[in-house]
Amino acid sequence: MTDEEPAPKKAPEPSGVDLARVALRAAKEQARARGDAAQQKKQARRGGLRSGARADGRDPMALGAAINRLITERGWETPAAVGGVMGRWPQIVGEDVAKHCVPEKYDEDERVLVVRCDSTAWATNLRLLAPTLVARLNEDLGHGAVKMIKVNGPGGPARRYGPLRAPGSTGPGDTYG
Repeated sequence: MTDEEPAPKKAPEPSGVDLARVALRAAKEQARARGDAAQQKKQARRGGLRSGARADGRDPMALGAAINRLITERGWETPAAVGGVMGRWPQIVGEDVAKHCVPEKYDEDERVLVVRCDSTAWATNLRLLAPTLVARLNEDLGHGAVKMIKVNGPGGPARRYGPLRAPGSTGPGDTYG
């Protein structure tokens, strides 16, 4: 080297803290590699996660898979699908109708969906829309899941019995049902 050229600068020697970080990182990587290899070995020996020598119903499974298995085993496919329809009622019938008409229950044996409306006018409107809704529901759920929609009008106020009520009277029939 000549006097004119500056000497190249050396990288600073790693201090104790830097050396410790490097050693810790290397140890973590080695432990991770050992752990992965041990886990793979264990699963290969056992054939995956199982409760015993052979796979059976007690083996761990994802929650969604467990629920789907339960629904299938119990034969709840249609009621579960109808429950999903009840949750999506506003998307199926539209926001306006959903504000005034609410599905109450589904009779699996009769395949009837019972809907309650908040006024007789909306109940009449829904009765007119019922065939279209049945077709839309069966398209969503599968053919024959809903045969009929039973539309109920609003529930009337509690009947009060007393000296000013005629026995057997039902109140104003044009407003309640």
